Amino acid sequence: MSVDHNIYRNGTYRARNPDWHDGDGAWKALQIGHLLRRNGIDPKSVCDVGCGTGRVLAELAVQFPAAERLVGTDTSDEVLDAARGLSPREIEFVNTEKLDQVEHFDLVLMVDLFEHIEDYLGFLRSFRGRADRFVFHIPLDLSAQALLRVEPILHARRHVGHLHYFCRETALATLDDAGYRVLDERYTPGALELDRPGRRRAVARIPRKAAFRLSPHLTARVLGGFSLLVLCDGGEMQ
Repeated sequence: MSVDHNIYRNGTYRARNPDWHDGDGAWKALQIGHLLRRNGIDPKSVCDVGCGTGRVLAELAVQFPAAERLVGTDTSDEVLDAARGLSPREIEFVNTEKLDQVEHFDLVLMVDLFEHIEDYLGFLRSFRGRADRFVFHIPLDLSAQALLRVEPILHARRHVGHLHYFCRETALATLDDAGYRVLDERYTPGALELDRPGRRRAVARIPRKAAFRLSPHLTARVLGGFSLLVLCDGGEMQ
């Protein structure tokens, strides 16, 4: 795995994102739960790679009480310590580099993760045989509006640590290139459903919501503000 750990280990990321995005965790878990139920998936073991504070995993544990094995991993020991204090005791937290390379899970989650990783294709391929099913939540930073303004893309790089930027088509192509087989996908409308400060954001929500009803793909491509939630399996392992 090739990734610049420094901003996650030296306090830089926490200084820029004090809550480690914990506030969005419950909402993301709701989106994931809906996707899993739509596909009849009730996992017994779940690993959340890049788990942050563990909020997504903790919320999913409530939605899927049959899950007996819950593991959260991250590269930052600081955030893992926070996760242990915030999450139920039945969730195990471990540094990603110390994760058992043999253990197999029913479900692996990567929520807003591989856009942070330099060798993202190599990273994705390294996990293909680790689970029966995979769920990816991928920010769609590339939109016509973002490219015209540029600043949203630079903000994602400077403040959130994104090294790679995707639209729906390139996100799906990336998973295909890494050997995954897409089973289901849907947009998650963060710009419409998550509270964000600023009058400009509130005003922009009105046309974005109307446009999304008429044409989700075009709205995501032109106006942005969405992420892609994808259910996969590991494809045919060689």
